[in-house]
Amino acid sequence: MDRSFENVTVLITGASMGVGAAAARAFAARGANLVLIARGEDRLRALDKALDLGDRVHVAAMDVTDLDAFAALLAETEQRFGSVDVLVNNAGYHARGPVESVDADELGRMIDVNLKAPIMATRLALPYLRRARRPAVINVASLAGRTPVPGSATYSASKFGLRAFGLALHEELRGEGIKVASVSPGPIDTGFIMDDIDRVTDLTFSQPIVTAEQVAEAIVALVDDATLDRPMPRISGVLTTVSYLFPRVGRALRPMLEKKGRKTKDRLKRERGG
Repeated sequence: MDRSFENVTVLITGASMGVGAAAARAFAARGANLVLIARGEDRLRALDKALDLGDRVHVAAMDVTDLDAFAALLAETEQRFGSVDVLVNNAGYHARGPVESVDADELGRMIDVNLKAPIMATRLALPYLRRARRPAVINVASLAGRTPVPGSATYSASKFGLRAFGLALHEELRGEGIKVASVSPGPIDTGFIMDDIDRVTDLTFSQPIVTAEQVAEAIVALVDDATLDRPMPRISGVLTTVSYLFPRVGRALRPMLEKKGRKTKDRLKRERGG
């Protein structure tokens, strides 16, 4: 399997930190051209400097919900690098808490960033992907998109929707050679959850924690392999499938899993001096 990405152009949303930055490093190490998208320009510039790839990197400080800006970026990318080959829909937003406790605008923001933006970005990218020699769309979903997570209902809904979109689009594009896949990690050791650990559900921390680098390697592998939906770790994929298909089993297991998650959270907070 060809794991070199020389002359392949990869667009990554939410690229300034966490999984996005790790994916940028993983693709860069394999020779890819990179278009790094995030709202924080300073962090994008710092990552660009750290990668030290010269003209192989283009940074775009923009909100992924700005579709006009994204459309213009696609055209600029093809002109700059000659192709748009891989789109990594990684940008995410999570306002945690029960639905009634979260401001309505925040609920809408989760849907806009986690679901609407990747759908629209993919739609805009498809004409370019059809001209690419190694086209792929990789969505960063979540274990929360495989089984309902109380306390993260809207986030869970957005990730369910993102997975369903990817699976359905794969069927629509069958025979066209455009790979569409999702990676569905559980808790990741990044600021996305670690900086907000008290508000993260105990259920989330019942699952093994993965690193941003592990998720990035899964993203790279999904471009070429036959997998359409990769839970991380795989055992958590089995557990979420069982709890989704058999809700009574999931409810029966939840107290035990939440207890385990609370212990993990307490340990992590002690280790981090929290």
